[in-house]
Amino acid sequence: MGEPSVWELLERHLGRAAELRRLLHSEPDLSGDESMTRDRVLQALPGDQTPVKVAETGAVLRLGGPGPCIGVRGEMDALPVTEQTGVPWASRHDGAMHACGHDLHLAALVAVAWAVHEARLPVPLLVVLQPREETYPSGAKDIAEHGILEAEQCAAMIGAHIQPALPPEVVACVPGGVNASSDEFEIRVHGTSGHAAYPHLSCDPLLALSEIVVALQSIVSRSVDPMSSAVVGVSSFASGQAANVIPGLARATGTIRALDPRNRALLRERVVAVAENVARAHSCAAEVRITDGEPVLENDPALVRAVSTHLADQGIGLSTTLRSLGADDFSFFSERMPSAMMFVGSETTDALHSASFLPTDNDLRLTARAMLAGYLGAADLLTAPDA
Repeated sequence: MGEPSVWELLERHLGRAAELRRLLHSEPDLSGDESMTRDRVLQALPGDQTPVKVAETGAVLRLGGPGPCIGVRGEMDALPVTEQTGVPWASRHDGAMHACGHDLHLAALVAVAWAVHEARLPVPLLVVLQPREETYPSGAKDIAEHGILEAEQCAAMIGAHIQPALPPEVVACVPGGVNASSDEFEIRVHGTSGHAAYPHLSCDPLLALSEIVVALQSIVSRSVDPMSSAVVGVSSFASGQAANVIPGLARATGTIRALDPRNRALLRERVVAVAENVARAHSCAAEVRITDGEPVLENDPALVRAVSTHLADQGIGLSTTLRSLGADDFSFFSERMPSAMMFVGSETTDALHSASFLPTDNDLRLTARAMLAGYLGAADLLTAPDA
């Protein structure tokens, strides 16, 4: 008998990965407070290299020798959700739960790290333990801007995210934009307050903002190519406190999302123009503040092809259509290097971020196999004769 393949080695470590997943799930850390999760994962990883601490509670660990390497990202933060799964290993922290599968991703990454380490593959693996995926400031952005990826010669980045919208044993690996850019806006309309019985003596910011909200709904339908995906949505609206007082200020917040960077810029401009001009028509003034969020997450086409070959070779079903206007700060990596984010089908039908979301051990196995396919595909491109 010859040496076991890296895929066989992966199978050997899935049981230990499932145990780690249960531990991480039972002791979740919220965004910005992931030190315990980080240290537990580092203790579970192979090798004797010293990790580099980054982004306050994150870490990067190289497995293998010098030279260009392949990064695989694992997010560490939980969500402020009270768990309702009822499993014995449910969260023991009130108001915190791994409701987005990050515990699963981390455990899968550990299994992949052991398999690559034991197979003694020639291309080093860079384990990227990322904090603050769920909140701002972005942990991925901090790591990308730190300089550690350049110092480690990270040639490509791989990510995998559990996705119950896909059936079990199916992985989506799609070229181009797969997650939207996501920016937030706040609109404050300033008017003149007064008595509700005398509206002609006031400049009503509530009415002006109401018409702004309605006008914003036409931006996508009249400014964006119908074949492109985008969203402009208002999610909060606040104004006034008394029934007989016209307020002096009205405020709304919302989100701008697009799968094309050009539409991102266009929509930001249109939100400002609509708010200012509609407010001016009501003798009010609009102040618009836009908070930069994640850029478009772009999967590298050549990397997608290489990864898909390994997925198909393992008999894993492929989806080539799934894209989402959700956002993931993995996009800060894809801005800087060839990257591939895969979406992994799940046996659970409960929604991401719900109190009952609980992927299975089979989902863990598929996530690990997707990550390994990602590493191998990136390694193929890195070691190709014309690379």
